[in-house]
Amino acid sequence: MKKLSIMAALAIAAGTMISCNGGTPTASLKSDVDTVSYAIGMAQTQGLKSYLAMQMGVDTTYMADFIKGLNEGANAGDNKKQAAYFAGIQIGQQISNQMVKGINYQLFGEDSTQTISLKNFLAGFITATTGQKGLMTIDEANETAERLMKQIKAREMEKEYGPNKLAGEKFMAENAKKDGVKTLPSGVQYKVIKEGTGKIPADTSMVTMHYEGRLINDSVFDSSYKRNQPYSVRCNQNIKGFTEALTHMPAGSTWEIYIPQELAYGERQAGQMVKPFSALIFKVELLDVK
Repeated sequence: MKKLSIMAALAIAAGTMISCNGGTPTASLKSDVDTVSYAIGMAQTQGLKSYLAMQMGVDTTYMADFIKGLNEGANAGDNKKQAAYFAGIQIGQQISNQMVKGINYQLFGEDSTQTISLKNFLAGFITATTGQKGLMTIDEANETAERLMKQIKAREMEKEYGPNKLAGEKFMAENAKKDGVKTLPSGVQYKVIKEGTGKIPADTSMVTMHYEGRLINDSVFDSSYKRNQPYSVRCNQNIKGFTEALTHMPAGSTWEIYIPQELAYGERQAGQMVKPFSALIFKVELLDVK
């Protein structure tokens, strides 16, 4: 009996060392259940390292620390206090490694020198999570976040791509003075190359056309002519300036259309060539209206 007690004490001590040091428990495959437990444990690790690195931001240099945390979490069982603590750590790391980085990218793009305030983020997050009275309601927080994110992003985009905006404004102002160029109430300009006599589309009409899209430096960014395939689309499924021009254009016409950036893609980038705040030029041959 005394020998058994000593052996039991040694086993308990070894288990304690494993838990504290974050080491690997020693497997003992004495039964089918023991063996299947070990086999399942191994099988569940496929792709784990890459998941830890890519999805959770874990530096695999510190795998010993990961194993220590793994042991503590697994051995916590249904201890609700420890479970809450571990959940807090997991969500906190998601905030740091995913949420904040994602928000920063939305607001500031590639500028890694700028970041939202983690302190204020956590103040709002914890206040709402614990049901405390905050500086605003949840509805107000949603509205404020959406509104200010748009404003901040617009400021950052204009800071980076402001020259595009200025160049486009200058181009549109000078172009409006050229012979044959007409201006619609919205600011869209057009020049008739060929006047058609067919039906004028409504904004819900299906139209078939050939077109070529250019930047104000005459770089072609898209062309149905190059694809040798006319383009069919509902009129109002285009950018606003394009739709407006089409709804003044008789079928059979060929126009050159000049669209200010706010009626094109605005602060958005379209493909590789159309940068934010770009004014656009389209040659459009309206073939059919339905």
